[in-house]
Amino acid sequence: MKISAFILALALLCSLLALPAGADDLEIGAKSAILTDASTGEAIFEKNADERLPMASTTKIMTALVALERLDLDRVVTAKAGACGVEGSSIWMKEGDRFTVEELLYALLLQSANDAALQLALECAGSVEAFAEMMNEKAESLGLSDTHFANPHGLDDGEHYTTARNLAALAAAALSNAKFAEICSTYRRTIGSGESTRRLVNHNRLLKTYDGAIGMKTGFTKKSGRCLVSAAKRDGVTLIAVTLNDPDDWRDHAALLDLGFSKIASVGLCKAGEIAFDLPCAGGTAQSVKIANREALSANLPEGHGEVSVRLLAPHFLFAPVVAGDAVGTAVFSCGGREVGRVALFAESGSDYIEQKGFFARLLDLYR
Repeated sequence: MKISAFILALALLCSLLALPAGADDLEIGAKSAILTDASTGEAIFEKNADERLPMASTTKIMTALVALERLDLDRVVTAKAGACGVEGSSIWMKEGDRFTVEELLYALLLQSANDAALQLALECAGSVEAFAEMMNEKAESLGLSDTHFANPHGLDDGEHYTTARNLAALAAAALSNAKFAEICSTYRRTIGSGESTRRLVNHNRLLKTYDGAIGMKTGFTKKSGRCLVSAAKRDGVTLIAVTLNDPDDWRDHAALLDLGFSKIASVGLCKAGEIAFDLPCAGGTAQSVKIANREALSANLPEGHGEVSVRLLAPHFLFAPVVAGDAVGTAVFSCGGREVGRVALFAESGSDYIEQKGFFARLLDLYR
């Protein structure tokens, strides 16, 4: 009898241990970490997320973003001596090797090539220092107040740092660039030709081991420890996880992403044309105009989010002329007292202006 009770208790304990951890009891070995909803930037989990720390090769997210904004992807680049022979990860470029900017971006984000980072910096700005200024200008424009770049590759420098929160915001901005998103989600790629041919394999193992993984960047130096930024998308929800100085980052990122997908779901707020009504129209050929939304809208909401309400911001009536396609208002969706989305409302029909007769003209009409 006692043995049966013990077995039952042991089974219950094992089942409890198998349950997914909540945000409060999730243990992460990183010195700093954060998990965010990419669409809103809201944190789902965080640990020392505002501590300034070195970021190693996750730096290359910003390097790629600046290069994408300033260089033509088809531009052919000839490797300069100043970009060759740098320490750490590389594609072993030799002076005179020729690659397109796009190929260098693949080398940067898949192979984490420091020589590719230097070559892109030189192409953009002529020097590492000038390129670092561009990186810092971009960081400022994104509101990354706890981030500073000293180089394009992430090798150790006392003036090169970020926070998990800032790095997550940078990752979200990078994902909004379609080309960046395409590159960082690629697992294998061949670049160059002839003696310049290189076969690249993405260092991000989550692309092969985690369902829904779409990027984004690994990093390591002895000073920074293991650094990792990951992104995953499932059922309309995109999450970004960041860990800095984490000896068990692959496991921790899988746990963080699992937590996020258990906490957030994409909720449809309205379908295209679902919000439809008539507005009175004065002075026109039509007495009313049909109003509707043209786009569907969804929002990422937490589990047990409660009722979603909608408020229409539109005039009580319109004045002719009204042309089909005119924007005439907005539908605002709220949940728990917080706005969660808005969609534009348009006139779906028109009403031409009718010129009205003056007072004396109408008076004459009465006596005719």
